[in-house]
Amino acid sequence: MNTFSFLVTSIIIILIPGTGVTYTISAGITKGKKAGIFAALGCTMGILPHLCISILLSSLLMQMNNKAFLIIKLIGATYLLYLGIGMISSKISFELANNRSEENARTIIRSGILINLLNPKLTLFFFSFLPQYAKSTGYHFTTACLLYGFGFMLLTLLVFIGYGLLAGITNKIFINSPKRISLIQKFFAVIFIVFAIQLAFSSI
Repeated sequence: MNTFSFLVTSIIIILIPGTGVTYTISAGITKGKKAGIFAALGCTMGILPHLCISILLSSLLMQMNNKAFLIIKLIGATYLLYLGIGMISSKISFELANNRSEENARTIIRSGILINLLNPKLTLFFFSFLPQYAKSTGYHFTTACLLYGFGFMLLTLLVFIGYGLLAGITNKIFINSPKRISLIQKFFAVIFIVFAIQLAFSSI
């Protein structure tokens, strides 16, 4: 029952739109299905450092919360702002967007990693979310946290790939309309800027 509760709660949390979901959908719509999958992979990989930090340095995190997290938060907000402004100012070339999707895979994955890597709220999320399930298992606390954490990452990858594939399907609708895809890109850019402002002024 504990594992079932964890799975249900995790899926609900993952389905809630955030920066990772936004980036994955944006990549899928503007560059196709493969780009959506690469974005999903990058966003999932960006979770790993937060998982490790929350488990191995939980007590230290509580003490360094105000200073270290403030710096990480501002870096994350700056990166999201940079990403949003870059999307607004960039010009779209459909030949490049569709014929060079594999070549740009490394860039897409790297951006996905940075989006979640520079989100300090993920560390706090794991810090508060995992222990309540790990404590009730028969495993060692650290082992249980790792198992649940990797389970959460797997669910994230699957859900995000689903988002990316669905978004990639709509790529065909926009492929012959530079004006439409430009509007879509600017829409997601504004969302990233809003996320940046919220992150910068949020209390951690």
